[in-house]
Amino acid sequence: MKFVDEASIRVEAGKGGNGCLSFRREKYIEKGGPDGGDGGDGGSVYLVADDALNTLVDFRYQPICKAPKGEHGKGSDRTGAKGEDISLRVPLGTSVFDDETDEYLGEVDAGHREVLVARGGRHGLGNVRFKSSTNRAPRETTPGEPGEIKRLRLELKLLADVGLLGLPNAGKSTLISSISAATPRIADYPFTTLVPNLGVVRVGQDRSFVVADIPGLIEGAAEGAGLGVQFLKHLSRTRVLLHLLDIAPIDGTDPMANFRTIEDELVAYSQGIADKPRFLVITKTDVLADDEVTRRVKALKTSLKSENLFEGPIYAISAVAAKGLDILSSAVSQFLAELDAATESEEEADDDLIRDEVHSFSREQRAARQRRRQAGDDGDVEVVYEQ
Repeated sequence: MKFVDEASIRVEAGKGGNGCLSFRREKYIEKGGPDGGDGGDGGSVYLVADDALNTLVDFRYQPICKAPKGEHGKGSDRTGAKGEDISLRVPLGTSVFDDETDEYLGEVDAGHREVLVARGGRHGLGNVRFKSSTNRAPRETTPGEPGEIKRLRLELKLLADVGLLGLPNAGKSTLISSISAATPRIADYPFTTLVPNLGVVRVGQDRSFVVADIPGLIEGAAEGAGLGVQFLKHLSRTRVLLHLLDIAPIDGTDPMANFRTIEDELVAYSQGIADKPRFLVITKTDVLADDEVTRRVKALKTSLKSENLFEGPIYAISAVAAKGLDILSSAVSQFLAELDAATESEEEADDDLIRDEVHSFSREQRAARQRRRQAGDDGDVEVVYEQ
């Protein structure tokens, strides 16, 4: 099944039923008076959390969701039936946005497992409601109100525990295929990965975490170069980032320069994402001799420390030769366990900051594209290496 972590849908709540204009007609009873009943309320649309779901793929095939209308009122003071509410099942942690205004509407989480996204229209009043001492035969009724119609964007708040980032051909797909059962496309040309790939990494008997491999970034990605920000937003839905850095790029580029490229793109896109916990993973060590790997890792460590660019552990691995993978997986699993002990309030504050930055950036990008169209232009670093 294809993983989908964002979906746009149209929800239509039901219209309220109209009030009825009716007068009592019964044998031997004169001037029976008004007896038109009220209409029924229209059905509303709710999002309901389902712990068994982990993707929004269902909404790719059901982009329009309509709730039933309320029935019209009837004679003999009978009220129309209420339109049935509909509940759309979504994964826990689904954020809801107005797709037209980009307004944040809420989130389906443990504290709010049911969220109203479109309210049904109120019922109309029958003419019996307008009876009075001075108006014994009212002919007034009111129509039912229309239900809310909205275009919504659903986004999974958490795509995976760990996100892989790096330049194209940094070894992200090879790594996720080596430590999990994922089978991403792997080739020796840039942008082999075109959609996010997920893999479950098992550590021991009772521990596991989910890794997301996103398409590679290049310089200018935050301004739309390459695949642009289409997949940068996925990093906002991970808890830890693994920055993969090729120790000996085939194009002869400097690894430090490549590191700065990714760092600059993250900061330009979202400071909140740039501040996420991060591991630096030096890849493809199998192409060099062990002593050369050690020398280059030490040189990289010195440069990072002197420029104060990175604080965190560095792991040197070879996914092809399966070197260093167990140590890396265990360290990530342990770090995630420590994150679980963090206070929920701090995590929620960070999530809100990143959400605001990401969507603010998206609005600016859309505004810039619109203007172009109108103008006619389309600390110490720990190094761990397993010989």
